[in-house]
Amino acid sequence: MLASLVWALERFFFRHRLATLGVLVAVTVVMGLFALRLEMSAGFDKQLPQQHAFIKTFNQYRDVLFGANRIIVVLHAKQGDIWNKAALTRLHDLTQALFFMPGIDRRSVTSLWTPNTRAVQITEEGMKAEDVVGGDVTVGTLDDKAIAGIRERTLIGGFVGSLVANDHSGAMVMAELADPDPQTGKRLNYLAFSQQLEDEVRARFADGDYDVQIIGFAKQMGDIGAGARSVVGFFFLAFLLTALAVYWYTRSWVLTFLPLFCSLVSVVWQFGTLTLLGYGLDPLAILVPFLVFAIGVSHGVQQVNFISREVCAGADGMTAARRSFGGLLIPGTLALITAFVGFATLALVPIPMIRELAITASVGVAYKIVTNLIMLPLLASYFRFDAAYVARVERLRSWRDGAMVRLGRIAEPRNAAIGSLLCLGLMVLAVWQSQGRHVGHVLPGAPELRAESRYNQDVESVVSHFALGLDLFTVAVETPEGGCYRHDVMTYVDRLTWYLGNVPGVLSAQSLPALTKLSASGVNEGNPKWAALPMDESSLGEAVRQVPEALRLYNEDCTLLPINLYLADHKASTLKAVVEAVKRYRTEHPLGGVTVRLASGNAGVQAATNEVVETSELPMMLYVYLTIVLLVFLVYRDWRAMVACCLPLTLATFLGYWFMKALDIGLTVATLPVMVLAVGIGVDYAFYIYNRLQMHLAEGQDIVSAFQQGLREVGVATVFTALTLSVGVATWSFSALKFQADMGLLLTFMFMVNMIMAITLLPAIAVMLDTLIPRRGPVRAPLLAH
Repeated sequence: MLASLVWALERFFFRHRLATLGVLVAVTVVMGLFALRLEMSAGFDKQLPQQHAFIKTFNQYRDVLFGANRIIVVLHAKQGDIWNKAALTRLHDLTQALFFMPGIDRRSVTSLWTPNTRAVQITEEGMKAEDVVGGDVTVGTLDDKAIAGIRERTLIGGFVGSLVANDHSGAMVMAELADPDPQTGKRLNYLAFSQQLEDEVRARFADGDYDVQIIGFAKQMGDIGAGARSVVGFFFLAFLLTALAVYWYTRSWVLTFLPLFCSLVSVVWQFGTLTLLGYGLDPLAILVPFLVFAIGVSHGVQQVNFISREVCAGADGMTAARRSFGGLLIPGTLALITAFVGFATLALVPIPMIRELAITASVGVAYKIVTNLIMLPLLASYFRFDAAYVARVERLRSWRDGAMVRLGRIAEPRNAAIGSLLCLGLMVLAVWQSQGRHVGHVLPGAPELRAESRYNQDVESVVSHFALGLDLFTVAVETPEGGCYRHDVMTYVDRLTWYLGNVPGVLSAQSLPALTKLSASGVNEGNPKWAALPMDESSLGEAVRQVPEALRLYNEDCTLLPINLYLADHKASTLKAVVEAVKRYRTEHPLGGVTVRLASGNAGVQAATNEVVETSELPMMLYVYLTIVLLVFLVYRDWRAMVACCLPLTLATFLGYWFMKALDIGLTVATLPVMVLAVGIGVDYAFYIYNRLQMHLAEGQDIVSAFQQGLREVGVATVFTALTLSVGVATWSFSALKFQADMGLLLTFMFMVNMIMAITLLPAIAVMLDTLIPRRGPVRAPLLAH
């Protein structure tokens, strides 16, 4: 049935070549116009798994708690400290510049110059609270006396280490971002906002005497976006290397042009479709178009290899193109459907950015069926190949066939048995070594950027000069109304705070009870004996009211008492330890009416993302492998085909996990799609090789001869494709973005190991299966037209 369908499609398309190509050209022009409108876009909420319990807590209380979407700007004096008129004036102007910047939640702006920064002092008369910079102090009235007062109140208020550097060399301005804008409802353009920070903050306030450090999600995404634009250069470099390699392989500019052109056409269609769907290109998904292009080149090389072989056998351009269309439509479609399903399964991950990526990649792969399996042979049918070309290729083919004959000896029973045992041992070793691989970010700072990047240098500077951890993990403790006036509730929160503060990786823990105890001591002449939670409600309420509301340690009706944990880093191991500690405590120490919920803060959001990625990976891989098994069985109708195609793929996947662990590449929203892609590329190799193997088996050849013949036909193209793609992605290792460099290394490894598995382990398994379990009847040919 499939053979008849392929034959019918072949007759239709080649009878109407010009009309078909005309339609494809028209589609390309239209899609190209839409592709020109595609913009790079990033969003904070896009990276959040909205249905996760942590994110539900974050969204419910994002207007009450310190959010995960903060921006921190530090003014740092290169010489001396900030206690002078010039430095404080500059800090005032910087605070104002940030305050009036679009996208900033003005209520949350905090610095020495904002009225929400108050110093509470214990005196013989009781508690004394005043602004660090009083209302009677302006830039114009700054003198030595006023500066001394500001410095004294900064020390009294405990702002050294938080708003002021430990060595007094810098001061910080913090703010939350308003995304979406509450007035317009529009989403914040993070890339434009990051550039605005560079133009209106760093460029304005940094000079020979002062430096400015800027950190936060928006700045991180802006720097990633700026670095991602450099991928265009690597794309052109990879394109040039690919073109040269394809020419070396084909020795024909026509056959070099066809796979590259058709692969680019599908990328144009992909970009146009994204614009029509209302999507942008996320900086973390900037590699996807090139990966889709690489898949197209892989299939295009198989097409030109088939055409070249037919031309050398005496066929003209039209006949060679038709035979290529009929011979590769089914295995090519099979491989592309597998890749499509692999990317489509990413939509199961409940993170909007990954779902958007899944649509981006799936659309691109689906278009390959048209551009590389239909458009390419139709274009090839218009070209003619002379005797000189045939002579050049024949000389090359004789050398290449000799190499494949030597490689084909692995199919001999003795060598197949040895190879199978070696691969079995390697499988055991790879599974063992891949255990305990990292999920989430492994390194401090922004893992997408290199350690020497400006952003990570800023992070290092802020961490070294301030005592405040930049990774905030907030535990939301829900209480009955007026919970902060109940001694039992406050005691529970206090004990939980102490417990979590002693978890490894937690630098400090902050909650209402700790400051309430300080207040209670303050109204009793500062006697440390009174640093305890008052038992009666009125005294407890009086102590609570001394705690500034700006600290956001309780809400208006005292039904929420958050605990802020400042972590040493956002490594997956650190986050997991904190999450487990919270869950363990709330299970072992329940209190009626009190609910301990996880989690807010940037570290809490990261913990949720890690959990989703970790739990989504296995189901996704199972769906991909199930698809492969079903499609292989459908086309080849032989259980041996399923085993022979899937085992090499499985070994390559575990080797990839081992590689990630060895290079400290964590499983994140950026690396998860790469492993799915690697399965799709790997199965391409397996399909093309097994397809020729079964075809020759159906002709009556024994399995050793069938494999050796199949390897001469498609083995060189398979090896060449892997080498070409590896050379292209290996150039990413020089990218300014660390995650691009890591992906370049990972993909290079996966392309090569999948190719090696396909031309070594696949035939070894096929031979061993036929040897141990002989076939009872004739082999049926694969469902192909030719």
